[in-house]
Amino acid sequence: MLNISNTELQQNVDLKSFKSGKEIFNKKYYKALNRFLIGFGILCLIVLFLPWTQNITGNGLVTTLTPSQRPQSIQSQIPGRIEQWYVREGDYVEKGDTILRISEIKSEYFDDSLLVRTRQQITAKAFSVGAYQGKVGVLQIRINSLKEERLLKLEMAKNKLIQSKLKVQSDSIKFEAAKTNISIAERQYNRDVTLEKEGLKAVKDVEAKRLKLQETQAKLIESENALLTAKNNVINARVEIGRIKAEYAEKISKAESDQFTARSNQFDAEVQVSKLENTNSNYEMRNSLLYIVAPQNGYINKALIGGIGEAFKEGEALVSIMPADIDLAVETFVRPIDLPLIHLGEKVRVQFDGWPAIVFSGWPNVSYGTYGAKVVAIERFISANGKYRILLSPDETDHEWPDEIRAGSGARTIALLEDVPIWFELWRQLNSFPPNYYQPEGSSKSKSDGKKKK
Repeated sequence: MLNISNTELQQNVDLKSFKSGKEIFNKKYYKALNRFLIGFGILCLIVLFLPWTQNITGNGLVTTLTPSQRPQSIQSQIPGRIEQWYVREGDYVEKGDTILRISEIKSEYFDDSLLVRTRQQITAKAFSVGAYQGKVGVLQIRINSLKEERLLKLEMAKNKLIQSKLKVQSDSIKFEAAKTNISIAERQYNRDVTLEKEGLKAVKDVEAKRLKLQETQAKLIESENALLTAKNNVINARVEIGRIKAEYAEKISKAESDQFTARSNQFDAEVQVSKLENTNSNYEMRNSLLYIVAPQNGYINKALIGGIGEAFKEGEALVSIMPADIDLAVETFVRPIDLPLIHLGEKVRVQFDGWPAIVFSGWPNVSYGTYGAKVVAIERFISANGKYRILLSPDETDHEWPDEIRAGSGARTIALLEDVPIWFELWRQLNSFPPNYYQPEGSSKSKSDGKKKK
């Protein structure tokens, strides 16, 4: 019966009275599913109001807290050739232990007696400096002697000049006396000649007066000649003083010139000695560089240049070493939009690669396998990957980090922010909004205190 007529069958026939009708109409379909859906809906509604910790996640690497503790390569300051290895990869070395020995490849350092010959040159030049110092001293003595001799010679010449001047005065007086005598002799002669003409004087007396007049004239000429000679002696004495000054000035100048030359040679020799000593120190330092030693305690990671007899350039890395005593840290990266939410001293959870962990980023209290860390440095400039680098150190108040962690292994970080309802976090995620901006307790106060201190 298809029940397609205008008269409804169920109004005339009770289908529930039949056995099949009882089985069909009395059974309640999807009762358990409906209850489950209702319960699940109520549970989801309750969950939406549960607290959720906003966080900033990032991926990073395990590193060290200080740059000196990070893996480093050992270079050679000089070019050379590998002669002998003293370690193997993985060996532990202490600071100062020899890692390998190299040899020179430049021809100017091939001489095995280079240091000995350089010291000999230094000794010879030092003797040369002493010889020049002695020559300077001898020339100084000669200069002093010439100055003393010049003083004596000038004193003698000055005395002779004084004597010549006095002789001029004496001869000039004699010359004036001779002039007076000749005047008197002329008057006497003229008077006798007049008296002889008058017959009062004999010819003999006139001739005697004439002879006396001639003698007086001769004395006058002699006195004048002596006076001129004395004047010439004065001039000669003055010339002698000038000659002595010029002569000894020349001698002293020559001695001083020789002294300056000796001093110049002495200074030049001292400069050469200093250069040779510098060269000798460089040779000694270069010889010490023929042995590559460990800069600090650590483990040999890898020989970057192997073999024997292989040449390398200066500054080329030879071997890498990992320091033994390190303070582990984690470097992670955050987006620029999340950077204002990161502060120094902020708590961060870290999950290390290779360590089992159950992580609920919004519920850190129920997570397992994460370790505590805190922010110790925030990079001031963006990195090449378009994010900012954050450095994390272990949190002393949390569990210690595993000793088996090695630098360079991966890590996932979770920076914990404010607690918000789950519905708010879902709404934020759907709209791609950043987490709530917040300021940790004491941060603003510390900043104001810092400004006051400045």
